[in-house]
Amino acid sequence: MTVRADVAATVARTHREEWARVVAGLARRFADLDIAEEAAAEAFAVAIERWPTAGVPPNPGAWITTTAHRKAIDRLRREARGDELSREALMLAGDAGVVDVGAVDDDRLRLMFVCCHPVLSMEARVALTLRVVGGLTVSEIAHAFMVQETTMGQRLTRAKAKIKAAGVPFRVPEREELADRAEGVLAVLYLIFNEGYLASGRHSDPLRPDLTGEAIRLTRLLRDLLASRSGEQHEATGLLALMLLTEARAAARVSSDGELLRLDEQDRSAWDRALLDEGLALVRARVDAAAHGEAMLDRYQILSAINAVHASAPHARDTDWSRVVTLYGELERVDPNPLVTLNKAIALSELHSPQIGLAMTERLAVPLDGHHAFHATRAELLRRSGRPEEARAAYDRAILLAGNTAEVAHLIRRRGDLAASTKGETE
Repeated sequence: MTVRADVAATVARTHREEWARVVAGLARRFADLDIAEEAAAEAFAVAIERWPTAGVPPNPGAWITTTAHRKAIDRLRREARGDELSREALMLAGDAGVVDVGAVDDDRLRLMFVCCHPVLSMEARVALTLRVVGGLTVSEIAHAFMVQETTMGQRLTRAKAKIKAAGVPFRVPEREELADRAEGVLAVLYLIFNEGYLASGRHSDPLRPDLTGEAIRLTRLLRDLLASRSGEQHEATGLLALMLLTEARAAARVSSDGELLRLDEQDRSAWDRALLDEGLALVRARVDAAAHGEAMLDRYQILSAINAVHASAPHARDTDWSRVVTLYGELERVDPNPLVTLNKAIALSELHSPQIGLAMTERLAVPLDGHHAFHATRAELLRRSGRPEEARAAYDRAILLAGNTAEVAHLIRRRGDLAASTKGETE
């Protein structure tokens, strides 16, 4: 049966808005991630089946929550053995889930700490959190990790089983555990934000404001938590600043016909001034503190400082590229990886010449051959260096690898412009 378009849209919107809250509430009550995720998925499946004929309920989120709880209890009934029957009776009576959850009254943040427990590898922590908190599909997560969907499904199943076997409590960790666990949570929040900032699936909306908004909200909560528990929230401050400065550009990042716009193509008057001001204030505070010897700048603080340079320029031509190059040099020391060097190459091409940036980019061919950003950058630098045929081939490769609809549209347009300009030169 084909689901009516309006009902399908409502289900999709409800999933984006309610998935994390529903799963988090179920996980707290039943202390089992597998039950929580399965029950939530079943509730949405029932919605797809019933809402086209019965109508969308007045409060879709509440309907999903109630249905998911019933599905979870049904599963426990089917699996009940021994003292689990008593556990079910307590739940049905409404007394279940009364557990010590710590000082933070937010199920989703606590669920992130569960997913980011040290019993899991960092890769498993990221994948599990993207699934149960971010609400990404197994297919989307598999694409992000560049593995088969079946492989990722198996990894997620094993991760949930490890969490259950270890008896990880549904609470914010104690003060002595907080710093180590927070690092993983920050890394996952950054990835969730990035997925919203530039969605990986070609079938998805190019931007996911539900994910970026939730990542910002949870980062604020985590920053407050770290400040109250340990006084050390520098990384969280840097990440929050980075998110705010990036999110401020959201309204200008995609054209009316769905094409991604580069920084130099964006209407800067459409940037959100309130978010910019808040992000810039956080960056200034951290840079000033580092200058007075309070703390060295970490990865997120450097990234936010780079974004602050772009945010402070009235026009793209006013960008302080020398400062950007310096900051990427610092980032290479703190977090050396090929993508950082690629961005440094782009900055060097703006500061000096496309040939200098291209020479640095070419040296990254081995580690980044499977990454669309490498080929897109190479295409632009080849184009500016007067090598159109090589640029066209690089655009082709970038288009093949890109996973975002708006980015694909941008690359196709740039390739088309290149063809038009080349034709003009030969006529």
